[in-house]
Amino acid sequence: MSKRFFTPQTSEQHVGETFSSGWFLMDQRRITAFGGITEDFDPHHIDAAFAAKNSRHGKTIAFGFLTLSMLTAMLYEVLHYALDGDASEGWPVNFGFRELRFVAPVLVDSRIRGHFTVKEVSERKPGQKLFVLDCTVEIEGQTKPAMIALWECVWVSAEGSP
Repeated sequence: MSKRFFTPQTSEQHVGETFSSGWFLMDQRRITAFGGITEDFDPHHIDAAFAAKNSRHGKTIAFGFLTLSMLTAMLYEVLHYALDGDASEGWPVNFGFRELRFVAPVLVDSRIRGHFTVKEVSERKPGQKLFVLDCTVEIEGQTKPAMIALWECVWVSAEGSP
């Protein structure tokens, strides 16, 4: 079965449809690297011995903002456009969130994936298309999601560039 995706050009016809990414492993290497890049050295995330002794989970957990940042990689799997340096068709811009909630912790070595429902597509201004995506980040084997959000992305066509 081939993976389902949408494109900026076909987005209007997919309002109400949900698209799912593949799974992403949230291993300690990824969690620790994120902590280093963001200068957040909270031992609940990066110190397995500390977490084993002091965390109610008994192990490290992914940073909430790491989970949030994975939305981009997940969206690349379901929103197809040229990533080869050719911006003649346009490019996406993160516009922000209407809602964002971290619902459940992502334990080290868990796998997560994104589900994106195309909620709205509208013209923001000439040459700019606003996508509102209802996002859920699922944790494999868990009933509660890691995160839910209403994410706004703007597709900027070459003529809509500021």
